[in-house]
Amino acid sequence: MYYLKGLLTSCLVLASVMSWVKAVPISIDKTKVKLPEETVKEPPQSVDTGLHYDRYLREVIDFLEKDQHFREKLHNTDMEDIKQGKLAKELDFVSHHVRTKLDELKRQEVSRLRTLIKAKQDIEGGNDIAVDHQALLKQFEYLNHMNPLTFEVEDLDKLIKSATKDLENYDKERHEEFKRYEMIKEHERREHLKTLDEEGRRKEEEHYEEMKKKHADHPKVNHPGSKDQLKEVWEEADGLDPEDFDPKTFFNLHDTNGDGFFDEQELEALFTKELEKIYDPTNEEDDMVEMEEERLRMREHVMNEVDSNKDRLVSLEEFLVATNKKEFLEPDSWESLEQNQAYTEEEMREFEEQLARQEKDLNLKAADLHKQREDLERQQEQLNAQKVELQQAAEHMERLKTQKVPPPPEMQLEGNAVPESLGHEQPPVPPEHQPLPPGHQDIPPEQQQQQHDVPQNQQDLGQEPQNIPQENQPLPPGHNSLPHDSPQMTLDLNNVP
Repeated sequence: MYYLKGLLTSCLVLASVMSWVKAVPISIDKTKVKLPEETVKEPPQSVDTGLHYDRYLREVIDFLEKDQHFREKLHNTDMEDIKQGKLAKELDFVSHHVRTKLDELKRQEVSRLRTLIKAKQDIEGGNDIAVDHQALLKQFEYLNHMNPLTFEVEDLDKLIKSATKDLENYDKERHEEFKRYEMIKEHERREHLKTLDEEGRRKEEEHYEEMKKKHADHPKVNHPGSKDQLKEVWEEADGLDPEDFDPKTFFNLHDTNGDGFFDEQELEALFTKELEKIYDPTNEEDDMVEMEEERLRMREHVMNEVDSNKDRLVSLEEFLVATNKKEFLEPDSWESLEQNQAYTEEEMREFEEQLARQEKDLNLKAADLHKQREDLERQQEQLNAQKVELQQAAEHMERLKTQKVPPPPEMQLEGNAVPESLGHEQPPVPPEHQPLPPGHQDIPPEQQQQQHDVPQNQQDLGQEPQNIPQENQPLPPGHNSLPHDSPQMTLDLNNVP
């Protein structure tokens, strides 16, 4: 169980530092970052491990600690046996209550993972696609996805191995993250120099060298975990006489949770005095990100020297053994970060080449996106023009309907469609252009003149004129021809009954 506790503590420490480093934007000058005093002196005491199964891991460990048989086996099991899965077999002998609780924890975790899978699918727009939870659960290696109901030996084995592997990855990721941070900082400095004239570059280089010199000008740093380093804590932090230094008393004073072990957080707290010799958050030349990296380097060094069983915890016995070694009494000098550059010039060259390639790719993508934007804007302009034309045509048709004016020929309907102007009032037509009545078409002019000579009384009677000469027309009955010498009679139409 001590190994599991050490594993969990290691995750906490590394995750807290990595989260702090990632929280500070790369683009700002980290030499000017100011941290609260309590942040500088001691890392957070309760933080998430950074593992996506952090809660599950914590709860499993807490319940296993409650079983007396399992706790005894843990105390007598070698760390390598734990890593190889031998301890996991002892799960078969834990109490029914603990097993039942572990089963419940696993079911809750599987349900949580399924919810995450469903949420991811919803975000990606695959609502109509059937989800194969069993296949997708394979990616979570810290539990047996084939049995989602009960917590078995294989589950504990997978959990221990996954946490160990993830912790080792955290170590590697933290080192790589810090190296990248340092190279970006140097790259930005070099790029800034390129923007300056000769005099500006000279002044900037002089300032840079001055800052490096000021940062390196600090009191001697004691070797972490050495007698000199611990006696300094004993005197300055604990306020005790250095001549009365006692390793066992020192251990009990700084085992803050009283569990009989130094975990990684408790160890790191011992290095605060040494770090304050090198780093001051109020100084321009001191980078607080580098201070946290230095703290982790010191902790890793002491763990490698003192933690003999590699359970990521330092027991009282291990501590007392270490205080009798020559390295504790006569340690080598400690080389801080300014004496150990995080990257080589070859790594820096490759990093800058990679940045150049990335910048070129981004420029190409930006140019392509710009071209696509121009094409879209051009298409939008064409659509807007067509929209305006359609609106104008619609407005013109509406005006024609309102004014009852026939549309121009090009807008008339084709085929058997009835023109809209049909039935509307037409403008007056001059008399000479009016159509002739039936029977009056194609009449010679002399006949048309004769028609005009028809007596008015004949027109008044409603008789239609005929195209027969007057002298040839037959007389009605009783109107036979009179002799030419007979007197003519005038018909008074007013006296006709």
